[in-house]
Amino acid sequence: MEYRELGDSGLQVSAITFGSWAAGGWMWGGTEQNDAVGAIHAAFDLGMTSIDTAPIYGQGLSEQIVGEAIKSLPRDKVQILTKFGMRWDLQDPKGDFAMKTKNNEGQDIDVYKYAAPASIVKECEDSLRRLGTDYIDLYQIHWPDVTTPIHDTMEAVAKLVEQGKVRAVGVSNYSVQQMQEAEKTIKLASNQVPYSMLKRGIEQELVPYCQEHNKAILAYSPMQLGLLTGKFKPGQKFDDSDLRATNKLFKPESIEKVNAFLHRLQPLADDKNATLAQLVIAWTIAQPSITVALVGARNPQQATQNAKASDVKLSAEDLQLINEELAKVQVG
Repeated sequence: MEYRELGDSGLQVSAITFGSWAAGGWMWGGTEQNDAVGAIHAAFDLGMTSIDTAPIYGQGLSEQIVGEAIKSLPRDKVQILTKFGMRWDLQDPKGDFAMKTKNNEGQDIDVYKYAAPASIVKECEDSLRRLGTDYIDLYQIHWPDVTTPIHDTMEAVAKLVEQGKVRAVGVSNYSVQQMQEAEKTIKLASNQVPYSMLKRGIEQELVPYCQEHNKAILAYSPMQLGLLTGKFKPGQKFDDSDLRATNKLFKPESIEKVNAFLHRLQPLADDKNATLAQLVIAWTIAQPSITVALVGARNPQQATQNAKASDVKLSAEDLQLINEELAKVQVG
């Protein structure tokens, strides 16, 4: 496994990081806690020492599962990346309304983007309790909150750094302009944003900015919600609670095009003794702009397969071949 520094924060993380959104079950059709804990342990054993989570994932469940998993692991060898700024539990809702959704029990909840200082302090304490630790390695605002000045948000996080509760500070889903505003108050290590073979919009503005200013990019959904594994067939049915049920990339014609592209890559994957998913992960972390690929797993078998993608080495010719085939794909 390769380890990379987030910006110049001094924080080293595994290039392939365990993404624990699906572990929380929310919007992924449920979860099995024992499988999720086993997946984290399997990943760690193969060098995936970094785990990304968030309070909103399962409304605390994902963080609890991560906390349970790391109990038996050496804390100084694990990097916990979590987030703040998505509240579903406010008696008096504040902030910027994000979405109506359902929790894991099927109950309706309203989620708000809210990153006021007092809320951040409470969220940090709640996360530390659920995770069973006294510090967070990377603390990230989950989504911009337009109702709270960025300065106020980052000033509150800076105090958490001073108190030793947070090692490094990142953002998620921030624009270049929002990053610039945040950096007037605090030094950022990273930005976590969606990026995959099929979604490369960040290459226009965000990538050049991060490269120029030495900011890490954590790519989430590099497998495009599983679409790039090749395991889905046109007409695939998803439970109503599954976010893929309404995603246009999972329409039959889109699945067909993506599967055809993956079929063309199969000989290269075979040559590397790799699965298609491993080839996609290897391509992602080979991009000069991408520091980390966040990859989820529901069980130890999936986690093992993900971690072993670090063994797949792609030459310049391999990358050119993949990119040429990718240029033929028109979806979304």
